[in-house]
Amino acid sequence: MELIDGKKAAAEIKQEIAAAVEKRVAEGKRRPHLAAILVGHDGGSETYVAHKIKACAECGFQSSLIRFESTPEEPLSQDELLAAVDKLNNDPDIDGFIVQLPLPRHIDENAVIEAINPEKDVDGFHPVNVGRQSLGLPCFHSATPAGIVELLARNGIATSGKRVVIVGRSNIVGKPLAAMLMQKGDRANATVTVCHSATPDLASVTRQADILVAALGRPGFVTADMVADGATVIDVGTTRVPDASRKTGFRLSGDVDFESVAPKCSFITPVPGGVGPMTICMLMKNTLLAAERAEEKK
Repeated sequence: MELIDGKKAAAEIKQEIAAAVEKRVAEGKRRPHLAAILVGHDGGSETYVAHKIKACAECGFQSSLIRFESTPEEPLSQDELLAAVDKLNNDPDIDGFIVQLPLPRHIDENAVIEAINPEKDVDGFHPVNVGRQSLGLPCFHSATPAGIVELLARNGIATSGKRVVIVGRSNIVGKPLAAMLMQKGDRANATVTVCHSATPDLASVTRQADILVAALGRPGFVTADMVADGATVIDVGTTRVPDASRKTGFRLSGDVDFESVAPKCSFITPVPGGVGPMTICMLMKNTLLAAERAEEKK
């Protein structure tokens, strides 16, 4: 069994991006600029955005954080948020931006995502980017699926001709990852099955996987009986579970029961330290790409 080290790969990618940025600057071009909109004070969102801002600094990017308060007593209106999106769409100094999800329940997330200019949609969530991704056309790929593909490639794990089973059909991971891996190409060309809550006899399907991706948000869901000997297992789950032994009072748990599954695997990602660091790196790569495309249009 070999651990897939997402932290190491992420550090390498950030160095590569930083080198590309310094080359841009030396050529008289400006640094890429990523903006993030954060609504309210969700603990997970605060942490994710802080990590993204830190990654911007490591990559030599400029970053901006736009905060909005939103409470049950004084909720942020959807129109106010859409106005902020429109402002970023039309700001020539912003190459790409994200609206950190989840949003408060009274705001229609799809309406907000659809309002983002696809050319600045570095999260890869806009229907235009999702559609182009499905067709194998140039686009901003969804960050977490792109990170998974990058991890597989950097660890010499072939996907061509392999059976990939994805457990979870979310718009953020399951569906876009399936679209990416079924394309023709060195980093794809797989036979992909997407499983979900209505899949009968799930274990019999997952045991057929050369590469098994767990992305359903249920801690420890994938157990040893669901995994074939020698499989590669990619754990996308990052759920906070109570742990009195930790100073924080919680620990991060993946969707895979690591202790029982790891001995059966050829490769497996840990949680934390696996897919998570790669997601932010792919957001950085998309932002650099957005800056390059904006430069080409001048």
